[in-house]
Amino acid sequence: MEQTDGNTTIQDLKTSVHDFVKNRDWEKYHTARNLAESISIEASELLELFQWSLDEEDKSKVTQDPAELGRVADELADVLIYCLGLANVTGIDIAQAILHKLKKNEEKYPIGKYKGTYSKPA
Repeated sequence: MEQTDGNTTIQDLKTSVHDFVKNRDWEKYHTARNLAESISIEASELLELFQWSLDEEDKSKVTQDPAELGRVADELADVLIYCLGLANVTGIDIAQAILHKLKKNEEKYPIGKYKGTYSKPA
């Protein structure tokens, strides 16, 4: 069976990243700092795919072209792989971290005050 979002757990992905790194003896290079830097670098490469887009219609062309969408998927995967690696190195439980942060954001951005707007609290 092909692995998809619907049948793959975060732990499955963390284990795959861990095994990939371990099998290449790269643990010594995967420090928290190096992984955080790599996340930033890969996020910039993802953003570069949308550079010089003039408007939302222009940006959407990137996701409608299969070759371009493949490039976006590769860069997004790079970002997520480094995120999973950072979680492995630091012992962060991703599900707990995301749910905790969403709860904090719900308190910071209540629906009644922020629905339909992107302004930040003062």
